[in-house]
Amino acid sequence: MAAALEEETESTISIQEYLKDVEQQELEADLVLGGDEGKECTYSDGYMKRQAIFSCLTCTPDGNAGVCTACSLSCHDGHEVLELWTKRNFRCDCGNSKFGKFFCKLSPNKDVENGENSYNHNFKGVYCTCGRPYPDPEVEEQEEMIQCCICEDWFHEEHLNLEYADEIPRDEEGEPMYEDLVCQACLPTFSFLELYPQPIRVAAKQHGAIDTAKEKGVLDEANSSCPSSGKLEIEHGSSGLLEDGMVTVEIFHEVKNVTDSSSIASSSAHCLLEVDLLSDLPAAKGSKALFLAKNWRDVLCRCRRCLTFYESKHIDFLLDKDDSIAEYERMAKEKRDQKLQQQEGTELNFLNKLGHVEKIEILNGIADMKNEMHSFFESYDASRPITPEDIQQVFENLAKKRRREF
Repeated sequence: MAAALEEETESTISIQEYLKDVEQQELEADLVLGGDEGKECTYSDGYMKRQAIFSCLTCTPDGNAGVCTACSLSCHDGHEVLELWTKRNFRCDCGNSKFGKFFCKLSPNKDVENGENSYNHNFKGVYCTCGRPYPDPEVEEQEEMIQCCICEDWFHEEHLNLEYADEIPRDEEGEPMYEDLVCQACLPTFSFLELYPQPIRVAAKQHGAIDTAKEKGVLDEANSSCPSSGKLEIEHGSSGLLEDGMVTVEIFHEVKNVTDSSSIASSSAHCLLEVDLLSDLPAAKGSKALFLAKNWRDVLCRCRRCLTFYESKHIDFLLDKDDSIAEYERMAKEKRDQKLQQQEGTELNFLNKLGHVEKIEILNGIADMKNEMHSFFESYDASRPITPEDIQQVFENLAKKRRREF
């Protein structure tokens, strides 16, 4: 009996915890979906810079197609659908030739295939170099995974070729101090990122002595090369000697550029790296994953030679601010705030259309509910979970009050 009561207590949460959890889940969903309410297929929007994508293994077991939010809900309801978070430059495949005789209910007239779409093993439901699913049914406690900003695959922390767990830059509360990750597989092609000074990278700890003179020189050059209308600001932490003899490098949390973005993106004759990447792309210095600071894209060289290199490698998306997950989530939050404001406006308009008597009745009802809830929480023991009986009592009190008024 005691065991049953203990189990019931453990599975009960307070109303404050429940409402907070619901609000957090709604926010996380909005961030992933980018504010997309899932009402219309995005095919007509073409290859979108970034959108939430799903893979239906019921229709395409080979994992060679992706569908938008609306199609995952309307066309593939009840199917085995995988949530892939977001993908760049992707157009909805739902109902094209990869789906056989299956047609999209929302947008049936589509090309045979979307030739610019890119697919990886995530579409089959596996991730990382280990090729395991997520959630992994063979693991009790699911490990956090990090997405590479280039190939967009997801990796377990232990599979990033890091020697120490604390090499992943995090603050004291465990929150990431980096914006993006470049995995070890993508690093050889993107080895030019290692040519930039420390501010574009985020390092947690390094063993041995550190030579900052060269990095300082490159940083000074990067600052002096910025247009005179603004300057490059670097927010950083501090360096010091730890008890075990390990030296912490200067940790740069964020690259802030206060210059107008249009002037930053303009081509320049001077190359910050002083290297022709087309003919002399340096080899990667190591096989470890690379962590990049917040706003790192603002520091990338935009000289004519580097722009040509980006285009030839089809990586000019690095210069597009809208491509970043940070910007995608910022826009999603903005859409969420606008939606909440519209809902408040709709409720206000509804109230304004009512007659005087109806308005008074509604406002009195709201006031009674507020007062009853206030009285309940004032006399309530916060250490005790709220039970269905408590809620029932609140509504019984409101009903008694209404009967007395009439």
